[in-house]
Amino acid sequence: MITALLELRIKPESVDGALGVITEVLAATRAREGNLGVEVLVDAADESHITIVEHWESIEADNAYRAWRATDEGKSALGTIVASAPVLTVNTTAATL
Repeated sequence: MITALLELRIKPESVDGALGVITEVLAATRAREGNLGVEVLVDAADESHITIVEHWESIEADNAYRAWRATDEGKSALGTIVASAPVLTVNTTAATL
């Protein structure tokens, strides 16, 4: 299993509507083949810091999703609400403890 963490810094003027935009974006993410689920975490001390946690069946599924997002068809509205480039970390599950 692959877990991808996407850290977002939301523009101050976009904080109020950010979850609506993210909800729309993630509907398409959840529909992609190999997606096992998505969570949205909002920093309790800073609501402009959001982490999206995506679970994928395999690295191939995650790579296919990232490639799709780079196309005109897969382009999302996240760019309209973020203050800086998102930070993506892709992790493999080493063990379940």
